[in-house]
Amino acid sequence: MQAPTLTDVLAARRRIRPHLAPTPLRRYPALDRITGTETWVKHENHLPTGAFKVRGGVNLVSQLDAATRARGLIAASTGNHGQSVAYAARLFGVSAIICAPARANPVKVTAMEDLGAEVILTGNDFDDAREHCEALAREHGYRYVHSGNEPDLIAGVGTHTFELLEEQPEIDVLVVPVGGGSGAAGACIVAKALNPKTRVVGVQSAQAPAAHDAWKARRLVERENRTIAEGLATRTTFELPQQILWDLLDDFVLVDDDELRVATRLMIESTRTLVEAAGAAPLAAARRLNLEGKRLALICSGGNISPAQLGELFST
Repeated sequence: MQAPTLTDVLAARRRIRPHLAPTPLRRYPALDRITGTETWVKHENHLPTGAFKVRGGVNLVSQLDAATRARGLIAASTGNHGQSVAYAARLFGVSAIICAPARANPVKVTAMEDLGAEVILTGNDFDDAREHCEALAREHGYRYVHSGNEPDLIAGVGTHTFELLEEQPEIDVLVVPVGGGSGAAGACIVAKALNPKTRVVGVQSAQAPAAHDAWKARRLVERENRTIAEGLATRTTFELPQQILWDLLDDFVLVDDDELRVATRLMIESTRTLVEAAGAAPLAAARRLNLEGKRLALICSGGNISPAQLGELFST
């Protein structure tokens, strides 16, 4: 697999623009106070699926030939990647099957079904669903859309950082949540091409540290997955995004799930928008870092929090 370049991101931007408007980049005094520095939020939670991954889905599916489209698509997801594939499949008239964990976020499951995808709930976590998905792809010949090892997905999601730096080119530190790593990989490719001085920092839950540990060890690893943040929840690591992160990511922070809960409440209160735990992870990381005098940007990757999750969050 060839890592995408800035040229690929620019091509993705042209493909995506007719279907997805740029997301807002906003500054909030409350977040300036919380982080101790000038803080901007890239609101990927304002996209039609409520998450950044739809950029990659549109970029990938728009390029598939007729024969591949006729085979249909299949993907494994805790929800946001699945919504991305379902949204793009509907946009381009392709059938889609999404395999998700049995206890997947019901908001995301319903959204995938509303977009026309067949949703198969199976297994305890993402990796169980992924293994079932891969077996179905082999058996039936579906076009398997991997959540990480897809150059077109990475180029597509990298457009969020291009939009961000186009609007605020002097960002010093960009903090990006990491699950499989496609979003952070795309951010690194763009940031380092446009302004190599911009530090890109990844953040993951300490209760699901596979990507972090792989980045530290410079090899693919598996780790236990117990996090509340489904957008960060994977036991395994993926070759292509890790290769990019090994080359370009400046730092990687682990935060506890309790820190994610606090950050999610703070993001919702400060931005007046719905934010899921993965989308709040950059704020949780920023609260740990010494950022005085730095111009900070946070990628708010998604806002697909369920009513049950929201109620629990504000009842504790």
